[in-house]
Amino acid sequence: MAIRIEGLSKRYAVYHTPLERLKHVIAPRRQKGFSEFWALTDIDLSIRRGETCAIVGRNGSGKSTLLQILCGTLRGTSGRIEVNGRVAALLELGAGFNGDFTGRENVYMNGSVLGLSRAEIDARFSEIEAFAEIGDFIDQPVKTYSSGMYVRLAFAVAIHVDPQILIVDEALAVGDSRFQAKCLNRIKNMQANGVTILFVSHDVGAVRTLCERALWLDKGKVRMLGDAFSVTAQYNQFLFEAEESGEINDTAPTPDDLTKASKEPSLRPEQDSITDDALELMATHRPINHWGSHVGSILEAGIYNVRGERVSTFITLEDIEVRVKVRPPSNADRTTLSVAFSLKDLRGTDLIVSTTWDEKKIDFRQAGDVALVQFRMKNRLNGGNYLLAVALEDRAGVMPQYYEYIEGAHYFTSLAEEKLYGTFLVDVEQVIDTVQAEPTAKRAFA
Repeated sequence: MAIRIEGLSKRYAVYHTPLERLKHVIAPRRQKGFSEFWALTDIDLSIRRGETCAIVGRNGSGKSTLLQILCGTLRGTSGRIEVNGRVAALLELGAGFNGDFTGRENVYMNGSVLGLSRAEIDARFSEIEAFAEIGDFIDQPVKTYSSGMYVRLAFAVAIHVDPQILIVDEALAVGDSRFQAKCLNRIKNMQANGVTILFVSHDVGAVRTLCERALWLDKGKVRMLGDAFSVTAQYNQFLFEAEESGEINDTAPTPDDLTKASKEPSLRPEQDSITDDALELMATHRPINHWGSHVGSILEAGIYNVRGERVSTFITLEDIEVRVKVRPPSNADRTTLSVAFSLKDLRGTDLIVSTTWDEKKIDFRQAGDVALVQFRMKNRLNGGNYLLAVALEDRAGVMPQYYEYIEGAHYFTSLAEEKLYGTFLVDVEQVIDTVQAEPTAKRAFA
């Protein structure tokens, strides 16, 4: 195991006044003028070598505390941790760098802390500098850096010290989109090379794309541990219900919560090809995520062929139809009502999305108590395994409010008759023309 955590807890003493803190320092056994705050309680987690695991949870759930203990910058109150391998970490902005040192000096300092010799850092410095893309600021004190520049340099150092374990705590949310894409691409390369990665992010899409498993922390306790898709689905539902009710459900996690993902069959195939048993499972598996303020408003949902059959296998470029039968709530404003669907891969990434609100072609005021909405298209998904998500929404505000959301209403396979590349099969016009070469002297690059 790269990381093993058993019964880890972390307690903080919360003093009501500075005087109470001073008294406790002078006479710790006599003074008890403080309250206890448990940031972590009985955490168990094992991460295999080469695995990528996410940690999700609301602010204050204990994510950063757990990572700091793993990095050695904090000590747990009780429990046992075992970390096997060189660790490189990107924790909260400001951790690890001395603000008065230049970027160059911080690179050498961090490399030394991680066990690299000066010669090894010399050999890698040009690559670190090139990846960070901060130009002459490399020789300026890092306290003059913007948050984006800081993250660029910190990430560049972390990935060039040959870590066996990489810990990333929300750091990538600071950089610009191009640099985020560059970092995520490098993380994928590190995954391919067997680096163990612990990834903390509020971006569910990134978690599902990068991670195999996820740990959900809530108020310092394990709420759920399982495959990334299942955990993030339940976490999204939890956030929605908390927002709808105006309060967070404080119910302590039950054994069923902690083992749910391991008891349910995985939705992701382990190989590029999928077995007949797995296909049968996908065709009959219940939704991975089902929630909303009016659950039951969606009566039926599925994907049908031209013969009107609800099937689980489609040929690429075949005509298909997504059907969603709904009974809108009696108090719903039909002028802002919308039906939406998404075709997703088995990591939960939205591939094809359409809503009646965006198209503005359907007027629900003309429908009866029950309406059948049909979306017709060609199956432009390449060969692979996918799922259908459907929703009944109120689009009165900037963000949709969900009457009902079902992720995994239908699982299906797309089959390609020949080997094709990419995710989508789109119509592309290909043209070749003869271009007369210009004299050498007139060439722009001469």
